[in-house]
Amino acid sequence: REALGLFKSYPNLKGIISPTTVGVAATGKALEDEGLSGVIELTGLGLPSEMKQYILNGTCKKMALWNPIELGYSATYIAYKLVTGEIKGEVGEVMSVGKMGDITIGEGGTAVMAEPYVFDKSNIEKFAAIY
Repeated sequence: REALGLFKSYPNLKGIISPTTVGVAATGKALEDEGLSGVIELTGLGLPSEMKQYILNGTCKKMALWNPIELGYSATYIAYKLVTGEIKGEVGEVMSVGKMGDITIGEGGTAVMAEPYVFDKSNIEKFAAIY
């Protein structure tokens, strides 16, 4: 419904960036239903399994998502280090997170683990089978 409202309110709309997996898939469907695939560009954060058809048919050329396998790996690694006292979680603290390399604790205790992975026609089928 949100996308339909945007289509009506902004007839010259060129693109939509959706920050949620639910939103990007719903917008892909709305674009197809309204015959606007290829007219309005779509991208955002999406699950490969939910976005496969939209990537393959060109409704969405590219979208991104952090790899949940690597995110879980990193979160578990960091939680273990916090619980055992190996790290304190202080701003500026650098920790080794196995295969993810070194990660620095940022403001508010944040830890950016990697850039999101970009999905397109070249890799969507492989990852749609995984998640």
